[in-house]
Amino acid sequence: MTSRLLMPWRGAKVRPETAAGVGGSTRATAILDWEQPVVAALVERVRREAGPGADARAVLRVAHGIIAREVRPVYSVEDRHPASRTLRLGRGSCSQRMAVLEAVARAVGVRTRVRGLLVDGAFWYPRFPRLKRLVPERVLLAWPEFLIDREWVPIGELFEPVAEGEAFSNRGGETLFDAVARVGVDWSGSVSCGAQGGGAACDLSAQVLVDLGYFDSRDELFARHGQTLCRTARILLEPVLARWSAGARLPAITGYRQ
Repeated sequence: MTSRLLMPWRGAKVRPETAAGVGGSTRATAILDWEQPVVAALVERVRREAGPGADARAVLRVAHGIIAREVRPVYSVEDRHPASRTLRLGRGSCSQRMAVLEAVARAVGVRTRVRGLLVDGAFWYPRFPRLKRLVPERVLLAWPEFLIDREWVPIGELFEPVAEGEAFSNRGGETLFDAVARVGVDWSGSVSCGAQGGGAACDLSAQVLVDLGYFDSRDELFARHGQTLCRTARILLEPVLARWSAGARLPAITGYRQ
């Protein structure tokens, strides 16, 4: 039931870059523009709230909490928007909010990289039950990792999972970005969902159709593989989806206000 009509053309398969060959970076990029004043202001706030002597993981957890509370989750389809723009608007997609967290990480000296995954579009059916035929067949996901104490930590392992609670369902107002604060999210098959749908971690590896490997930045991933939707689809859909809050009803095509 998923659609290929809105997806960009992708050429022949490329050999994925292994994790060992990608060292990440702390430099600012077009997307991870941590040198911009609005991002720098967030970084200073994170430092204050984390307190003196806080380690890298604690700092990133504080940053995640601020972003989760103050950047409204929406269905924007422009993954290449700068982190500074997301902060100025006060809203962003799951991917855009992750980019803000990556920008903060780089600003405080934590190297980041991303793993590129093409995820089965059916994984997003619960969010769009009446629009399944328009859901892309494959969704490109830039999954961040952070170099902490000389080990690469995926965003899904940044927090200590809550012992009890519902598994991530990809429906309602909770996005992947929000979910990682309470439940471990893994795309490699190294963990399994807790008993009876709850538990501390959830294996989503069955949703991965293609593993594109690792990239020094999400900028590099999108430059090489494009975005989930083709350019025409993004131009047409962005004005509406960028204001559609996660878990809310689809807004009217016309007459909306920011």
